[in-house]
Amino acid sequence: MVERVAFLLEDTGEQLRCLLNPESLVVRRRAGIAPRESAGGLVSGAELADNPLLFTGGGSTELDLDLLFDVSLAGSSIPSDDVRNLTAPIWDLAENTRRPRTYGQPPKFRFVWGKSWNVPAVVIAIAERLEHFTPGGVPTRSWLRMRLARVADSPARELGTGVPGPEGVGAARADSLTELVSEVRDQASQRAAIHEVRGAAVVASDEEGPGSCDERLDQVAYLAYGDPGLWRLLAGFNEIANPFHLRCGSLLQIPRLSDLRLGQ
Repeated sequence: MVERVAFLLEDTGEQLRCLLNPESLVVRRRAGIAPRESAGGLVSGAELADNPLLFTGGGSTELDLDLLFDVSLAGSSIPSDDVRNLTAPIWDLAENTRRPRTYGQPPKFRFVWGKSWNVPAVVIAIAERLEHFTPGGVPTRSWLRMRLARVADSPARELGTGVPGPEGVGAARADSLTELVSEVRDQASQRAAIHEVRGAAVVASDEEGPGSCDERLDQVAYLAYGDPGLWRLLAGFNEIANPFHLRCGSLLQIPRLSDLRLGQ
């Protein structure tokens, strides 16, 4: 089965899927370098071999992809004779006026494609070429070109309950906090669903043990919560020492999202 490109919206958890995967994907990287300037303008000199540069750190990573939409293709969740109804949710990713209290930021999402691409990004440009018009002027096919900019991933929520450490409160206070955390975590475990790790076994080296499964924790987190970035919290909740080597047939606890903050 071919896994289709999907855009997972961070705020709402909504999934936007494409009917056809792109035939090519262009990745462009710009280093964090800018011309050096002063209050009077660019720094220059008559005998300079190269312009003075300011190394700002960071940089930018961009992805260009072309998508095809056609009302005649099966599998769309939006039945319509106008292809613009299919591409409208993608266009909305470039809008920043419909989201209050975001200071003009367009929707942040994850670009997910199979097991190879999982990139937090925003849309910085989008263009659409419409074709195959009906006699009434309604387009039935769209070639959609997108340019994405990679953004910083959401900071991982710290494992733990947020209870301050026992410094300065005495051993008795620390013990009571530990018992409380243990009790709350036990309740979360009782409410958790169970997931059996599936997939083909991968032969491991002698140092890694008898072998692992090709199913990954980020895939499990995506299936359970719609956010593959929660794999770290899932590993902490299940006390997994090596999250990159899951054993086939092993059972994982999938707690409620509200319980996932509970640490080891």
